[in-house]
Amino acid sequence: MPFLSDRLHDTQRQQQLSTALADENASMIDRTGQKSGLSSALASRFSFDIGLIESELRASIIGQDEPIEQILEILKVVRADIGDPRKPLASVLFCGPTGVGKTETVRTIARAMYGDADAFCRIDMNTLSQEHYAASLTGAPPGYVGSKEGTTILDQEKIEGARNLPGIVLFDELEKASNEVVLALMNVFDNGILTVASGERTYSFRNSLIFMSSNLGARELMALNEGGDLSLRSLWTRLTTAHKPRKDRAQDIVMRCLLDRFPPELVNRIDHIDTFNAIGRDRMPQLIDVELERLNRRLKKHDIWLEITDQVRDFVASKGFDKRFGARGLRRAIRRYLEFPLASYLLGDDGNFSPPNGSSIVRLQANYQDGTVSFSQD
Repeated sequence: MPFLSDRLHDTQRQQQLSTALADENASMIDRTGQKSGLSSALASRFSFDIGLIESELRASIIGQDEPIEQILEILKVVRADIGDPRKPLASVLFCGPTGVGKTETVRTIARAMYGDADAFCRIDMNTLSQEHYAASLTGAPPGYVGSKEGTTILDQEKIEGARNLPGIVLFDELEKASNEVVLALMNVFDNGILTVASGERTYSFRNSLIFMSSNLGARELMALNEGGDLSLRSLWTRLTTAHKPRKDRAQDIVMRCLLDRFPPELVNRIDHIDTFNAIGRDRMPQLIDVELERLNRRLKKHDIWLEITDQVRDFVASKGFDKRFGARGLRRAIRRYLEFPLASYLLGDDGNFSPPNGSSIVRLQANYQDGTVSFSQD
């Protein structure tokens, strides 16, 4: 019965994938004894746990204390349910260099609220770089194919959220979208409503947390951090703002870059603009611990737990640190110098690995010697 066999194999693959995703979405922190950040006596339509979200953010997002504080203040207003009901719950723009945790922050919030890091509507704005792609967001105009269906790339269920949880939306890399697409968002920020071009359908964002990310000003922000310079304009900006704290100077850079790219009326409709910091070398050990925790969650299905020595941590940190690429550069280094040799070891290339017998966890230790990483089994 080939058909039944195929169905059984497909079901088994789906179950394995579901298990893997469940392990990946496991909490980064121990929830035992966790208390809500707000009294349950308040009559609010939302019931998410601010204390849990804070713990998840601080465990997953390294080196971004100020943005995390701002996010928590925003979530307190949402949790207390005292915002304007005619607008989105919040519209927040994350700016800063690539690989510093802007998108990962949204994933972490979704995982803390819903138990699923993918439980949000993500729109990759770099796929809407041409003006005729605006129909993907706002629907085809009257007279065009598909106009009556009002079909868009928006996920209404994720936008509206659950009964006691807000929807989460991410417009990723906002600056890469065409002007027509960006201007279509003005009504969303202003009154929380997006009506498709045909008028046949309306999307409500009034129960949504709207996040955006942008890399605008990244080069100048890195120059500010390093004390270097890239242009005469940057030099003039530094000279005229030398009396300001670094945080204010970074905010000035971001605002200038935003106003160069977007019309003022759009920028003025964004509630909060947070600037993420470039990741310094001193943050590498913490980031490695976060990535190791994620790797161990993936190894869980094999009943394996991996530990690394300080020498391995220092070696991977030296190979993975690049301020231009942030945590993504570190992830590539972990894959190349840790995951590649680990996979070879687990597949028995050297014959030293003994698979678990199903009753206990096999503990492995990664060791560093002469420029390579090897593994030993307890």
